[in-house]
Amino acid sequence: MKTDIEIAQSAKIKPVAEVAEKLGLTADDLELYGKYKAKLPLTLIDEKRIARAKLILVTAITPTPAGEGKTTTSIGLAQGLNQMGKKATVVLREPSLGPVFGIKGGAAGGGYSQVIPMEDINLHFTGDLSAVEKAHNLLSAMIDNNIQSKSGNLGIDPRTIAWKRVMDMNDRSLRDIVVGLGGTTQGVPRETGFDITAASEVMAILCLATGIDDLKQRLGNIFIGYTYDGKAIYARDLKAQGAMAALLKDALKPNLVQTLEGTPAIIHGGPFANIAQGTNSILATRMGLSLSDYVVTEAGFASELGAEKFFNIKSQVGKLKTNAVVIVATIRALKYHGGMKLSELGHENLDALSKGFENLDKHIENMHYYGFRPVVAVNRFSSDTDAEIELLTKYCEEHNVRVAVNTAWADGGKGAVELAIAVIEAADSCTDCFTPLYDMSWSIEKKIETIASLMYGARNVEYTLEAKQQMKKIDELGFDNLAVCIAKTQKSLSDDQALRNRPRDFTVRIRKVELSSGAGFVVPIAGAIMRMPGLPGTPSAEKIDIDSNGQISGLF
Repeated sequence: MKTDIEIAQSAKIKPVAEVAEKLGLTADDLELYGKYKAKLPLTLIDEKRIARAKLILVTAITPTPAGEGKTTTSIGLAQGLNQMGKKATVVLREPSLGPVFGIKGGAAGGGYSQVIPMEDINLHFTGDLSAVEKAHNLLSAMIDNNIQSKSGNLGIDPRTIAWKRVMDMNDRSLRDIVVGLGGTTQGVPRETGFDITAASEVMAILCLATGIDDLKQRLGNIFIGYTYDGKAIYARDLKAQGAMAALLKDALKPNLVQTLEGTPAIIHGGPFANIAQGTNSILATRMGLSLSDYVVTEAGFASELGAEKFFNIKSQVGKLKTNAVVIVATIRALKYHGGMKLSELGHENLDALSKGFENLDKHIENMHYYGFRPVVAVNRFSSDTDAEIELLTKYCEEHNVRVAVNTAWADGGKGAVELAIAVIEAADSCTDCFTPLYDMSWSIEKKIETIASLMYGARNVEYTLEAKQQMKKIDELGFDNLAVCIAKTQKSLSDDQALRNRPRDFTVRIRKVELSSGAGFVVPIAGAIMRMPGLPGTPSAEKIDIDSNGQISGLF
């Protein structure tokens, strides 16, 4: 059996100009990055076409080490819609080098439902993440320069600076560092650290900006810290937003590539859903809606993370109207939630599968809170038995849940036609389904507790003294009306990664609350979640190689 990268490398890739023709575009509409990648100018966004197109969100049950295949399902669904004669585009996030070289691997799909060129997409692509990193770290340099400088010194108290540096790599040794060696030339010593680029507020801003002017305003609104006399300082006070926006000029434009079947794929932005908002850019989604009749997009991890942030943050800012929701589930993952060991998931176990339905129930319930009747996509693996598939589909049907078996990994678009039919039915029956989970005017605590109780199923929420003090300061700055973007483990509905299935009667513990005023949300940090991941004992980087002909291997 071929690996994902072998399948991708053996595919006949079309020039991106040919892919663009399916969207009604010519070569003159594209900003080419070689032969197979292109930037799409923002002038192509069309409000009237957006209003007519249908948006499909793909989310999932709680992730497990067995894998769920949300990106593979999204790509396969878009291919399936095109096989049915629909004009469909898949819109995804860009991969981060952290997971690529770490444990999760890339984010280009799998099997016969991939986006290509797979190697480019998983590595540097068009340089967007590098631009985000540079813009973010420019502000870091300007902050430290202002502290050191005598002319134009704002009197920033180094102890209050909330802005860290970022890099697109998992490097736990950089979580907490000391910069500056003192003296007249080495900078003022202070404690700081690094986050991963996917968690950068600049990344969040890029993905929420509606244009260059909005981008600049949001960058200027980034909160930095306080002066010695307690005055709040923002990036605009350092006059940093213009140069930062200049670095992001091209990164603001969505990227066009293709799937293995030549279906148009727009890939842009890469925030993680466990530590950021977890969805591609508003501009990419609106671009897809402008150029096609159906747009398939995904939100990172499960419904209580990516989908929650998609609806409560991205959809509200971008005024996006979702028409259908897909929840990706696998027999293997449900059996894992039902108590099976990872090593035994290839064996039939109807009892464990039935117990795991509780996790699926919660994610279906979560979408009901937003007014949607989701479609369950059963991403079939070769080890799944007919009895297991029958048990799951029967369970969904008995609970009035649309369900479709998806074999897009093995069969490409034709393996997702059953799913495409169910999604079209769901989208046609939902013209205005969306119900917000909370009101922006609510207090920060009320918004946190609403998400924790309804989305996670928590009994209550506890706050450290530090978190309470931080929320008080955010209130005093006038930002209590912002959205909430909770940083939480993706491995459990709770904030304890060891709790599988559907935990009940648990407490969510908020240890810090950070302000992302440029992005337009606050970030409560729950449990032990880190915004700079570390590499595993055996990182994926050890398997990646390149031969004398430039052929890359080991990516997945």
